[in-house]
Amino acid sequence: MQKDDTLIPKHGGYRNLKSFQIAQLVYDVTVRFCDRYIDRRSRTHDQMVQAARSGVQNIAEGSQMSGTSKKMEMKLTNVARASLEELRLDYEDFLRQRGLEVWEKEDPRRQMLIDRRCKTADEVALWVKEIHHRFGSGGRGGLGGEPDKKSYGSTQSKRSTQPNYSGTAANAVLVLIRVAVSLLDRQLAAQARAFEQEGGFTERLYQHRKRRRDR
Repeated sequence: MQKDDTLIPKHGGYRNLKSFQIAQLVYDVTVRFCDRYIDRRSRTHDQMVQAARSGVQNIAEGSQMSGTSKKMEMKLTNVARASLEELRLDYEDFLRQRGLEVWEKEDPRRQMLIDRRCKTADEVALWVKEIHHRFGSGGRGGLGGEPDKKSYGSTQSKRSTQPNYSGTAANAVLVLIRVAVSLLDRQLAAQARAFEQEGGFTERLYQHRKRRRDR
């Protein structure tokens, strides 16, 4: 069958999308982060995990819907982006409320994480530990401070004597979220162009029927 005769174009394949891969990494790391540093009984714990999950699920669902509804694909992709923005605010609040540093745009640690190209939560955790011990705890006093021994949430008594990597970890997730959001912005722009050029399912259905009648 010729391309022009294809009523439902190729769709799905979301696992190959870089945006999906980064969003899934954000989700995996967020689950670990919340279980360690946020009280599991708190509303914030559930909200952060659900926002991270929503980012992943809506990218996948949008990709699946693209075959029959470009509008729905764009809508779900935008929902994924909004969910990650909500998660970004939660991480920023976590840092602000605890007096921890938020890495500036020019901070070399941001590019160092991007260059590491972590694929799993384990790889991110290893990087966080390396950077934490290299640069310090990341408090308001700047780089090079002593590792923070405090802990927050329900795990305080269990981890009170262990280094707390929450500041470095939260900033690392913020970097990953920024990458995912940037990729989704490009994805949305490409989806909008495709919709303008190719139209939606109803238009394709009309053209498909018209070509068959003309034959």
